[in-house]
Amino acid sequence: MDLIDAINAIDKTHEDDVLHRLTTVWGDSLDKENVLQEYPRPQFVRNSYINLNGEWEYAFSGSNAHPRKMDGTILVPFSPEAILSGVERQLKPDEYLWYKKVLPSIKLPSKDYRVLLHFGAVDQRAIVFINGAPVGAHSGGYLPFTIDITEELKQKSPEDELTLEGTLTVCVQDDSDSSYHSRGKQTLKRGGMYYTAQSGIWQTVWMEVVPRTHITAYRILPDKALDVIYVTVHTNHKCPVSIKIMDSSKEILIAENEGLTTSRNDKNRQRFESEDFRDSFSHQSDELSTFSPDIEAKHKSRYTYSCKITIPKPHLWSPEDPYLYQVCINAGDDEAWSYFGMRSFTKQFDNNGNPVFFLNGKPYFLNGVLDQGYWPDGLYTAPSDEALIFDITEMKRLGFNMLRKHIKIEAARWYYHCDRLGMIVWQDMVSGGSSYAKPVVSYLPTLFPGIFGHMPDGPINYHIFSRESADGRREWNHEMRETIQHLINVPSISVWVLFNEGWGQFNASAATIHARQFADNRLVDQASGWFDENGGDFRSVHNYFRPLNVVADKKHRAFVISEYGGYTCYIKNHSSVDRVFGYKKFDTPTDFQKAYKTLMDETIESLKQKGLAGAVYTQLSDVEEEVNGILTYDRRHNKLEMKR
Repeated sequence: MDLIDAINAIDKTHEDDVLHRLTTVWGDSLDKENVLQEYPRPQFVRNSYINLNGEWEYAFSGSNAHPRKMDGTILVPFSPEAILSGVERQLKPDEYLWYKKVLPSIKLPSKDYRVLLHFGAVDQRAIVFINGAPVGAHSGGYLPFTIDITEELKQKSPEDELTLEGTLTVCVQDDSDSSYHSRGKQTLKRGGMYYTAQSGIWQTVWMEVVPRTHITAYRILPDKALDVIYVTVHTNHKCPVSIKIMDSSKEILIAENEGLTTSRNDKNRQRFESEDFRDSFSHQSDELSTFSPDIEAKHKSRYTYSCKITIPKPHLWSPEDPYLYQVCINAGDDEAWSYFGMRSFTKQFDNNGNPVFFLNGKPYFLNGVLDQGYWPDGLYTAPSDEALIFDITEMKRLGFNMLRKHIKIEAARWYYHCDRLGMIVWQDMVSGGSSYAKPVVSYLPTLFPGIFGHMPDGPINYHIFSRESADGRREWNHEMRETIQHLINVPSISVWVLFNEGWGQFNASAATIHARQFADNRLVDQASGWFDENGGDFRSVHNYFRPLNVVADKKHRAFVISEYGGYTCYIKNHSSVDRVFGYKKFDTPTDFQKAYKTLMDETIESLKQKGLAGAVYTQLSDVEEEVNGILTYDRRHNKLEMKR
């Protein structure tokens, strides 16, 4: 497949093509009574845990009023578009998706405890009800949110005041790619490099019982010198706080309950856009007219505790030795467990004077692979924890030490497995913006990178790059900050990738400044692919059709080929459609393997000697029409190890 063929395939949608019903081995063996039961937040673990995954009632509606009758059952947390949900229906932008579930009875230890309801992610806007009363709302399809639902739950009986119960209802709306909201690769008309849009609840829903005074957030960041960590703990009320640092076997190394400085902060850490979201619903429904945007006020982080802790003889984290320290944080009667890794990610000059990536003070070549995070039976949601582990371990077995999580935020357990298994992560921000002008953002930069592959300093033309909406620009900036806050403690994340190939790119230099304000000692890939604004730590190039090379950067940034390869090999009965999209076609696995080996052993190896800091092969698995994966979409075959 040549350049022109690939370009012609980018825009095409093929509604006459039927998606083959591919499944994974994990989807085939899914136990509907025990769906994704693992603790969903491994970096913030409490003993209290009530998993709400499983069968819920659902209804599609043209109105935002509570439906009188539900349509059937859906398997949460799989989106209604996914095979594993049992629904397989697309939520349209003018529709509402309703969920309903009777909550299990909750026993409180005393009246001084609260019930928190957690959503891993709901795409795209959600409003939450308990016993018919609105309790909270959230906008943004990729980030978690939490609601204190204690006051809205009912007592089981006057004699049993500590046992609470209630009915949970969630109303969801999703514009997908018909608006400027962040959406990644999702599209209502799939084709080429864009995939089936999904919606609704797509990560674990769960509850926990916590003391009235409790930890609301924390932050643990190692210093670049790799001898100390900086710890910050947020609580909703003033209380005694202590921190224990343990080795991997939980033997206590340091117990810190002195030297913690305290400050009060009345600013709500987690901003819920309740008022705007209420307005989008309430034009048809009087029952939402009293919904308060301050309903989340009870969940504020009012107090902050900070300290600096020296780590004796630090055991450093790396892909070859992914050592994790254990942490126990106590705040009053609340206790939470976490972990951290001692590591540093920097850009420095090697012995040959090349600016390259350094891990723990030493040059480290990033051998990466692009990871879309799509599954044929679950779409955005992996069918099991074992499926997440399989992708990571299989890529590591093949010699990769980095995954670029492509314009998607994963479930927290995926990052946990990267941390403990030893896989460096480049984390993309999720792209948005209105409909892209593909000749500008895709075709011309691919054909003429020397002319169209750069962006001059100064404001970007918002019209050309689909960012005319000021609300959309503000929303992306807010979500970029929330993404970094959400993932800031993940040891394996080394780089924030802000924009990809000009998809909704705007004011990249300002975004880089905002990303660095978190002082988390991570690097920034400002613009991956093209439309370079000469900022960030990398000159980041996508190259599928031209000879690969290393280009010296005037700003002394490290040079990375952040996408390359894209070799296509169609495997019959293991592809979603019979139509092929990719960048270079091979008819047999044998041909594919030979070309891949030459690319890796000769081309990439030679470029490393010229100062190449890293390279990201496209891609981990096939996704729908894109059959340029190392693995088939159903993960049943590794093309590098298949026989003819």
